[in-house]
Formats: sequence, C-alpha cells, structure tokens
Amino acid sequence: MSDTKTTSTKTTSTKTTSKKPVVVYGVSGYTGRLIVEYLREYNIPFIAAGRDADRVREVVERVPGIDTVDYEVVEVEHTVEALSELFEGAKVVCNTAGPFIKFGSEVVEAALAAGAHYMDTTGEQDWVMHCAETWGDAYAEKGLLLSPGIAQMYTTGEIAANIALEEPGLDTLDILVLWRGFPTYASTQTIFTILKANHYYLQQNEYVQWPLTTTFEVNVPGQHQTALAVPWGGTSHPVWFKQDPRVANVKVAGGVMERAVMEGVIATTKMFEEQIRPLDPAAQEAALAEIAGSVQAGMPPRENPRINNSVDSVMASGPLGRAHVVLHGNSNYKQTGLLQAYSAYSLLQQAPLRVGFASACQAFGHRALLGQLRSFGLVLKPQVTRID
Repeated sequence: MSDTKTTSTKTTSTKTTSKKPVVVYGVSGYTGRLIVEYLREYNIPFIAAGRDADRVREVVERVPGIDTVDYEVVEVEHTVEALSELFEGAKVVCNTAGPFIKFGSEVVEAALAAGAHYMDTTGEQDWVMHCAETWGDAYAEKGLLLSPGIAQMYTTGEIAANIALEEPGLDTLDILVLWRGFPTYASTQTIFTILKANHYYLQQNEYVQWPLTTTFEVNVPGQHQTALAVPWGGTSHPVWFKQDPRVANVKVAGGVMERAVMEGVIATTKMFEEQIRPLDPAAQEAALAEIAGSVQAGMPPRENPRINNSVDSVMASGPLGRAHVVLHGNSNYKQTGLLQAYSAYSLLQQAPLRVGFASACQAFGHRALLGQLRSFGLVLKPQVTRID
C-alpha cells in the first residue's frame, strides 16, 4: 500500500504525481514557499510535499500567480520508503525540512534510491560533512548531484570567494557573511542544533576546531558601524574548499546585523557551554528546543529589499597577492529560493559540472549563479579590489 497521499485541486494517483520533475520537500516553511515561488518564475512543474498537506497547501496558495504553473500538493510520511515512492520519476529533490542532521538522512537516501539529484538549504557543517562521507561516492556512481547548503549564507559568499580566486596564487580565504533581518523558525532551530556539534575552519587543508564561544567584532563593508559575528557552526565553506587545490585556509564569520540578536546568540552559546552541555543528549535536546521555540515561533514577514540587505565579503590572500570581493545584496531568503530554483532549472536541462558531493558553484559555475542573482535584482555588481 502507498505511504503517500496526494492532495491537490485534482485527484491524482502517486504514479501521476511522479511525473513532475521537481519535488520540494518541507514547503510548510518560509524557505520552501520562496523556492516554489521561483520555480513558478522559471515555469517548472513541481510537487510541494510535506508531512501535513493542509499546511503545505496554505503556504503554496499564498504565492502570487501560483495558478499559472503546474503543481501538486502531496502529504507524505517521513520514511525512506514513502519518500522514495514520492520521488520516483522526479529529477530533482529540494529539501528544506531541517534541522538536517535530524531529518535529512531519509530524504537523501530516498532521492538516491529514486535516481534524483539532491539539494538542500542546510546551515549545519556537521550535516555537510556527513553527506560527503556517507553518500558522496554513491551519488557519483549514479551520475547524480549531492549538494547540501545551497543558500544565501553559503552560496553567495562562495560566489564572492570564487571571483577572488579567478586571480591565481591566492590560497587563503577570510569570509564574512552578514544579513539584516530575523531568522525564520527553521533557521532558529538550526542555530541551536549546531551548538551540539564541533565547528571547524580549514588550516593548511586540515580541519581545526573552533572554540565554541568564539566571537568576532567585524568591520562591515559599506558602513562605519562594526558588527558582532560568530563562526556560525563553521559554515559550509571550509568543507567545499577542502576539495579545491587552490585553497589551503578558510575561516568564516557570520551573523545578522542586529547587534541585539547576536548578543542573544552569544549569551545562549555561553549558557549552553556552562549549563546544557553537561546534560545527557535527551536533556540537551529538550532544553535547546525550548529555547529555540521561545526565540522564534512563527513565520516572519516577507522580506523588504529596502530593509533586509546582505553583505558577503571575502578577503583572499597568497604569498604575492591580495584580493577583496564584496557582494552587496538584499532579501537573503529570496536569494536562497532563487538559487535553489535555478539549480533545479539547470539540472533539468543539462548535467552538472560535477556529480557526487559538490557545492553550487562547483556544480553550476559561480558566474552563472551570479548572473541569476543579478537578473532578479538580488545583488549588486561585485566590488573587486586586487593588489599584486
């Protein structure tokens, strides 16, 4: 018997549902809504799936003009068997159901079983490492892409880093990622989930662990005021660039521009280290879930580009050269939705530049991704300064 229940404006069977080329899983959240919104912009038929069809439908039906694209809403159990059946016939799976270290494995395994490319929006370094170690080879053997972490906070900075690296001889990346706004419910859950994990930077192509309570006072390009930042779980960048022979060292600082929010994150991190880490795993989980729920329990308002701006700054250096690349943008969650939708759009038309475990830039090219962000008005032209 089928583990999936298809619900849409038309009654369809699972076999009919499987004809859609893209499945977005976890659409009941903020980012899932933006992904389907940009899939509509690219006129890509899709399935919006989640564990609660009514919540998924409520989110999708609020997307302006959604009736102009072919889509279906599907309720599905969070098991490998049910998800595999749902993904059968699809070419791309976009997963937004995090925290991914808790809920991602079933989706990755189901996409692999169904022969579909896999992407997600994770901010969890331990999950990115786990994907590479556990499924990278299996995806490569099938000619499929495994790309966790396609999102503004990782991909846009990665684009800036690759622009800096267009000049040969630079091997060290100092990356800053900041955005103005408040984390969504899912992002807040991730922030507190990664407190339990080790965080790493890259030094001479080896992982080195950050002290959990590390903080930075950073200079923000384009303004006089400084900002607070943290290693943000290590981010995806050290993992991606460990595979890049041009790069030996990567450190990343990130956060939101609102100082009060970052002060709260730093205080909670200190509290975790002192009061929660000594607890057993189940008690840790319960304590962090309670804190996360008290910080952000609902969906934030839609981003306003006049308010919600972003800055991705990369200082690249080498023995005989320096480069500084800055990407000013807006609406970081919209950037994430667009990057996911364009990646799916590209995969439907041609093979990625790299199969198996790969970042967005490695799979699609940093200039192609930059072009899409620019064409939708989400980033300015890169500011590039080189000294040699």
